[in-house]
Amino acid sequence: MNEKNWKASTIAIGTVIGAAVGALSAFILIKRAEADQTKPKLTAGEGVQVGLGVLGVLRLISGVGSD
Repeated sequence: MNEKNWKASTIAIGTVIGAAVGALSAFILIKRAEADQTKPKLTAGEGVQVGLGVLGVLRLISGVGSD
């Protein structure tokens, strides 16, 4: 496989997966807000938790295949 092709494919797949996960997250947030009959909101603490979770996932992904 051409070096440029696998790089472009990896970026495209990552973009699609990231968009799908983001849309799913928004859907879950909306459903939770509808169940509570409130507007969707994230507190600062929840934002920090989400950010740290994302960093943890990125760390795991960066370690895949390095062994």
